[in-house]
Amino acid sequence: MTDTIDHGARHQGANGAGHADEAQDPPFKTLSREEAQALRANLPQVSPWRVVAAQAVAGLLCTAIAWLVTQRSGAAWSALYGALSVALPGALLARGMTRGAGSPVAAAAGFLFWEMLKIGVAIAMLVIAAKVVPGLSWPVLLLTMVVCMKVNWVALLWRAR
Repeated sequence: MTDTIDHGARHQGANGAGHADEAQDPPFKTLSREEAQALRANLPQVSPWRVVAAQAVAGLLCTAIAWLVTQRSGAAWSALYGALSVALPGALLARGMTRGAGSPVAAAAGFLFWEMLKIGVAIAMLVIAAKVVPGLSWPVLLLTMVVCMKVNWVALLWRAR
């Protein structure tokens, strides 16, 4: 028993036309300078500095909660250091990305550089955490980091309003 495969049928839509999605897409339109500026004005922008500030505020709230719940300074310092481990690298990335790049290639390369620097600084901060934070509580530190990182999602929802 042999199976035969019609290779052309795999690429056809239900109506038999090849690449049905392409036929339904509207043609690409290049925007004029004025149209691009109007589109940008209508799209709300969230400053990366606002996101970093929101991360810092979330970290301070976590620090206060850690202190109130545990009554241990080690937990509060752990929460504060966790917040710094997110906000400080985020501030580095925000600084690098708000400097302005000339070409799209330079902007992409700059983003990659600053993102790698951000990751490196965050990892370095975690590596030295046990030596820097007295009475380190890893669960509190990591929980605070997660809360601060989730602020990015809040910023996206904020932008959608």
